[in-house]
Amino acid sequence: MNIENSNSEVKPVKITETILRDAHQSMLATRMTTEQMLPIVDKMDKVGYHAVECWGGATFDACLRFLKEDPWDRLRKLRDGFKNTKLQMLFRGQNILGYRPYADDVVEYFVQKSIANGIDIIRIFDCFNDLRNLQTAVTATNKENGHAQVALSYTLGESYTLDYWTNMAKRVEDMGANSLCIKDMAGLLVPYEAEQLVHALKETVDIPIELHTHYTSGVASMTLLKAVESGCDIIDTAMSPLALGTSQPATEVMVETFKGTEFDTGLDQKLLAQIADYFRPIREEAIESKLLNPKVLGANIKTLLYQVPGGMLSNLLSQLKEQGAEDKYEEVLAEVPRVRKDLGEPPLVTPSSQIVGTQSVFNVLMGERYKVATKETKDVLMGKYGKTVKPFNPQVVDKVLSAEEKAQTITCRPADLIEPELHKIESEMKQWKQQDEDVLSYALFPQVATEFFKYRQAQQTGIDDNVADTKNGAYPV
Repeated sequence: MNIENSNSEVKPVKITETILRDAHQSMLATRMTTEQMLPIVDKMDKVGYHAVECWGGATFDACLRFLKEDPWDRLRKLRDGFKNTKLQMLFRGQNILGYRPYADDVVEYFVQKSIANGIDIIRIFDCFNDLRNLQTAVTATNKENGHAQVALSYTLGESYTLDYWTNMAKRVEDMGANSLCIKDMAGLLVPYEAEQLVHALKETVDIPIELHTHYTSGVASMTLLKAVESGCDIIDTAMSPLALGTSQPATEVMVETFKGTEFDTGLDQKLLAQIADYFRPIREEAIESKLLNPKVLGANIKTLLYQVPGGMLSNLLSQLKEQGAEDKYEEVLAEVPRVRKDLGEPPLVTPSSQIVGTQSVFNVLMGERYKVATKETKDVLMGKYGKTVKPFNPQVVDKVLSAEEKAQTITCRPADLIEPELHKIESEMKQWKQQDEDVLSYALFPQVATEFFKYRQAQQTGIDDNVADTKNGAYPV
């Protein structure tokens, strides 16, 4: 195989398996239970994956809110089962797994407890790629002897040049990251751009490069191929029953693609087939129960036009449906890039995707742009989420922010203004505390965690009344 490659040493590509986290988050609204995961762990542990991503992202919230499970208990059980495989989680920088910046003491404690309970690799990202929002988590991970991987949220726009990505990569390496991930949450990275990007990154940094992409726009498998040919060390894939669509390319397909080449993963297709056989009924059941929406299965080329991740598309649809305004869908999609530009052109990933999406819906439904601005939109314009790559639209700032709010605008790292809060949080929830980790569950989701603690207490005392009904959907999806 004659492949032009700038690297003198070409190694077999490594695979991070996402079916226990991002794949079911993308396809099944994060509803796979621990009970569904555990029977297949032994076989997955024999595959020889680089890592299994199994925690973080939306799984923590979903465990507590919808499944009535303790996410920490899930992690411990998975750690017990995976004796030979590294476990990985997704971590939203200073936002941890929540939707606001937390004080440094909470971030540090969460990292400490994640590693103590079994996580090996923490993938840390920020929705604005504001590295100030990543440093505390990276430093804490290094202190606990974990692997700190920094993920740069990939997006398109005039500011996001090759120089931007290589400069960011160098800064990520300098801040102490053990590896770098290009996090292409919307499937915007096309094959030849990936080739160029990975070449440039490999020439810039010495740490390993991983590529995480989604199949939403239909190009992801080809993107992974070109990235690997260009020296990408690790790729993220999902077992075929929960692959493609808004998820990742299929593990078995990528393994077969590189078979017999210098990039051969060495993974056993027979073993992978057994694992796929296990997950297939879970997929079929999800289709029957309408948990798996057929809309997430195909390729949507509008992703490339509007740069909207798959999960954001479905959120926009449901918001419009609630308002009886589904006919405004195309109008809202067209508004998204305009709002994004007004707000400094951030990548669209949690929570920036929700903020831009919701504001776009308001702008269209109100018939006047920014007639109503959400609290989160104001917070972005006041600097409370961090620094964007471009300045905000001054006309929008003038329309949305009062004189008083403009005076409160910040340019420092948002967490610098947050006092240590662990002690206060612990005193608030001490009546529910059964393990140290409960403090962190409460810190991230006070109401949801309290409801879970009540449910847990009811189960332990044998009071199986209305509280227990939450398992069967008493919470909104």
